[in-house]
Amino acid sequence: MTNFRVHQTLHFLSLVLCLCLTQFSAPNLAHSEDQGNEGKVIKALTVKNNIAISAETILAKVKTKAGDTYSQVALNEDLKRLYATEYFTDVSIDAERFEDGLKVTFVVEEKSVIGEIAFKGNKALTAQKLKETMKSKPDEMLNMSLLAQDIAEIKSLYIKKGYPGVDIKYELDLNKELNKTKIAIIINERKKISVAKVTITGNEHLKTPKIIKVLGTKTAWLFNPGVFKEDVLEEDVDKIKSLYDDIGYLDVEVTPKLDYSPDGTKLYVAFEVKEGKGYLVGDVNIRGSAILPEKEIRSKIRMKKGRHFSRRELREDMLAIRDLYYLYGYMDAVVDIDQNVNPADGNMDIIYTIDPKEVVYVGKVIIRGNVKTREIIVRRELRIYPGDKFNGNKIKRSKERLYNLGLFEDISFDTEPTQAPQVHNLIVNVKETKTGEFSFGGGYSSVDQFLGFVEVGQRNFDILNFPTFTGGGQNLVVRTEIGMVRQNYNISWVDPWIFGWPYLFGFDLYRTSHTRQTDIGWAYDETRTGGDLRLGKELTEHLRADAVYRLEQIKIGSIPNYASADFRSEEGSNTISSALLQLTQDTRDNIYNPGKGYILSGSIEDAGGVFMGDKDFIKGTATASFYHTFFERFVMELKGRAGWSSSYGSSDTVPIYERFYAGGANTIRGYKERKVGPRDTGSDEPIGGEALLLGNAEVVFPIYEKILKGAVFYDVGNVWAKADDFLVGGGYKSGMGVGIRVNTPVGPFKLDYGYPLVKNNNDESRNGEFYFSISRGF
Repeated sequence: MTNFRVHQTLHFLSLVLCLCLTQFSAPNLAHSEDQGNEGKVIKALTVKNNIAISAETILAKVKTKAGDTYSQVALNEDLKRLYATEYFTDVSIDAERFEDGLKVTFVVEEKSVIGEIAFKGNKALTAQKLKETMKSKPDEMLNMSLLAQDIAEIKSLYIKKGYPGVDIKYELDLNKELNKTKIAIIINERKKISVAKVTITGNEHLKTPKIIKVLGTKTAWLFNPGVFKEDVLEEDVDKIKSLYDDIGYLDVEVTPKLDYSPDGTKLYVAFEVKEGKGYLVGDVNIRGSAILPEKEIRSKIRMKKGRHFSRRELREDMLAIRDLYYLYGYMDAVVDIDQNVNPADGNMDIIYTIDPKEVVYVGKVIIRGNVKTREIIVRRELRIYPGDKFNGNKIKRSKERLYNLGLFEDISFDTEPTQAPQVHNLIVNVKETKTGEFSFGGGYSSVDQFLGFVEVGQRNFDILNFPTFTGGGQNLVVRTEIGMVRQNYNISWVDPWIFGWPYLFGFDLYRTSHTRQTDIGWAYDETRTGGDLRLGKELTEHLRADAVYRLEQIKIGSIPNYASADFRSEEGSNTISSALLQLTQDTRDNIYNPGKGYILSGSIEDAGGVFMGDKDFIKGTATASFYHTFFERFVMELKGRAGWSSSYGSSDTVPIYERFYAGGANTIRGYKERKVGPRDTGSDEPIGGEALLLGNAEVVFPIYEKILKGAVFYDVGNVWAKADDFLVGGGYKSGMGVGIRVNTPVGPFKLDYGYPLVKNNNDESRNGEFYFSISRGF
């Protein structure tokens, strides 16, 4: 019995050994055979088992060709190339003797082709919508990795629609004869859930609205579907902790709790807060090789002793100190912060350790990212040059000037070391925005009523760069407007650096007409045909001077017969020839969307006299606008405007079309357009005045992200018939009101409601006025 068992064991071991030898010897034999083929000439290349993909397509993907010598290394690379096409599940190579060389065959196993894509269980989203989301398409190769991405994208789409519990699976049905796979995507939508309420408990030192405002989890309402996402909930916990960090509660604990309605469709989210201890700032010390006076450094630090400790302000203080050193050229300065709880009083002691390194100078200034824009357009706006000390203020100002060109959507500055000590190259990275525009559309306003327009514009025009005509930083606009009460045709071209010199030069050619519309303050028909030439120059960093010569023919008609004789005398055609000089001081941080700074402007215009023309008058204007941001995103604008005019020479009065008008959307809201000021004694229509004074105060604040904003405003002012009356004053009209600003796909939407605080002339009532406009089309 024992001998039998030993015999069985030996027999089993022999079988195992034979199998092992077989497994190990087969590759060796194959490898030996492949080695025997090395260097032989390949007489033919073929493909085997391909169905949907032609042999020509497959052989085009490999580098081995007929006539080449056999190389196992090269063929292995060809295998990788074929796998990389993602057409095949398996690829191998056979080599056999053929004629006086070899025939190499690529044996492939193709992936299945997608046949039909079907959906089951989808009710909230249509099959068409789901198919548009997928990258997998019928008649394309089935790619399991891509299909997995499609399933994830569909799930994300459902979650955005309010189905966080959605379950998605798929089934594959392969037709081997056609090598086509039907994909069935099975969806279990479960219940749609929306956030019904978000509450905060335990918050004593932060008001609930302030916390709710930063949360990504929002209650369902008009502008928010109230979608619940678990990852957003986790982010909200961190956001609440960050808010408490900012006021010194570093040990805060936040626990989210979820409660569903009985039918499971409503979700009530509660954040339970345990605030813990609030830390105050203790001793604040500065260490290291400061170089700069400690008083100057401390002026940049807001974390004073006794204040609530804030990690955000601590980081801002560190950046402020570093920026201070950047201002003096210490671009490699390092500021480290140590914070420790003082066991004696429990306050947070702070130590700023400063290592200024060495002063760094600018080497080369390298511009990157300007694909269309000529490099000189960027360089001439920079305020820091090779050989200068690095200066943070100059870099900041350079960035502002580049943004104000309107040519770039993103601008950043970097440095790179050079072989020279204390010298870094300055890298200016720009990302160009779309500067060319062909637009058409329509809009409506309470002043112009319905209006359609067509515009071709290029902010980066170059008149000498044929055939693209781009890259020169010039501005070209061709615009046509046709509406119910006005028609405008305009061509405008401006070069801010004419012929490479720092002088602005430009011109306008235009024809504008406005038909009589008494309800919006136009008591006559007016047509202007003419043009102007402009020349300007920057005198300092923020001060510029401009000169404009204007030549116009103005035709006035349709004045009512019952108007006064003086009013009717304005009817007819006249030529205006004038020169204007203007000074402008502009410190705004962004000319398109200012948040701080001011713009002051004063101009004097002389018409007639030495400039000839049919009318002799002088007109002066002064405007001032101040911008200030508070509460982070509230922007206040204070604006004033004064105007004065007077006739001379052969003219007895300033022409009606050159006088000042007030009332309406752009002057004093609450009153009808152009209705504030002098009226004609015969027709009671506005005839303007020789003097104007306006004041506006407006605060714009966010309501919903960057889409919806609110506004409150107060306007005051008046127009006087004669310039001398301006000195006496009186008769001021004022209005106040509210408004909304909405960024829509067809352009900015603006709606204001103004209420007059003072009765206007002979108007019987003090009704408020709505002012509505969509300023751009699509």
